[in-house]
Amino acid sequence: MKKSLVLAMAMALGVTASAYAANPFSDVPAGHWAYDSINKLAAAGVVEGYGDATFGGDKLMTRYEMAQIVAKAMAKGANVDKLAAEFADELDNLGVRVANLEKKADNVKITGQIRYEYGDRDGSIRDNATYKKSVAKNRLRTRLFVNGAINDDWTYTARLENNQDLADNAGNEKTDLNQAYVTGRVGGLAVVAGKAGIVLADGNLYDDNGEFVSVSYGKDVKLTAYAGQPTNYDYDDFYGASLSGNVGKLALSAGYDAFKDSLAGTVAAKGEDNNVWNVGAKYAFDKNVSLNAMYLNSDVDVADKYDTDGYVVGLDYKGAKAKVAGSWGLTAKYYDQGVGTFVAHTMKNGDYSAFANEGFKGYNVGASYTVAKNMVYSLDYFDLEGKDTDITDRVIWSRLQITF
Repeated sequence: MKKSLVLAMAMALGVTASAYAANPFSDVPAGHWAYDSINKLAAAGVVEGYGDATFGGDKLMTRYEMAQIVAKAMAKGANVDKLAAEFADELDNLGVRVANLEKKADNVKITGQIRYEYGDRDGSIRDNATYKKSVAKNRLRTRLFVNGAINDDWTYTARLENNQDLADNAGNEKTDLNQAYVTGRVGGLAVVAGKAGIVLADGNLYDDNGEFVSVSYGKDVKLTAYAGQPTNYDYDDFYGASLSGNVGKLALSAGYDAFKDSLAGTVAAKGEDNNVWNVGAKYAFDKNVSLNAMYLNSDVDVADKYDTDGYVVGLDYKGAKAKVAGSWGLTAKYYDQGVGTFVAHTMKNGDYSAFANEGFKGYNVGASYTVAKNMVYSLDYFDLEGKDTDITDRVIWSRLQITF
């Protein structure tokens, strides 16, 4: 590669080389006349060198190799008109192939999450044969997310999940494609359709997968409606709507959710509906401290024997941010939730399912800390009890979550 060509290509990219990491090629020392330019081109993905980490600057290149470099520079927005004209025939021959490779590289993105959880359970629920295994005490969960661009307005997302219960050797680990959905816009509406996660009433009512279609409108004041089927819960289908907005430091919300046709006869009698409405508020005192509260009410028929109201109050201080090592946060929450006000609670650590037919009350305190970038450790304590029986559940729950 000629000296003038290296410099011309680097100047065309229009970014200073000092913004990038050290030059990756062993045969281009720091004192070399082309060091900065080659460093810049490598960081921008225009030149790649050879598999042995050398640049091979003294080697002759074909016109097709040069055309590939020009094509990559053009894709980065470089002004290489003269070079493009010089290699017009070669670029024309390579154009379809290069364009397709660039499109495929940018079109699909894979990210992941690894989570290890360990729970030490106490209380009478621990010895209850029906519920004691309903929450894994020693679990490793791995998730891979595949995100693909369909066009400028629509994307596709899939989630592959593997769960390993390390508390036994029963060989019951499983891997599922448990999410597959599209997101996009139709006019002013934001749309989600497929099997995806859905959170209702800040997770106090439902936080899990469902097969549904949802539409949302607005930004400062947002209206959302959905309909579909809940996943792995004893209702045939569900639908609902919510409205949320901000008034200064105060965030307000209200929602209505209908779970139709109970299938197993728990909570509601078989074939009965469970309709729940909620109102919530969150006040941010400053950037570190916020107070939140929510009221829920279910119309499930329990013959006036059990409470069907729900109250949740929480206080948050700061918060661990995955990308900021050393960041941390504290949280505290009090629950008093009657029958029907929870179906798939976001509180996966405390075993709320044991209280489905009576409701529960209790509290949770927790702390989180980012030990390194994208590595967050959290520790929670839950103390829950039934509202009618003497069933109790006390859990210390430890979690390390890694994202990549």
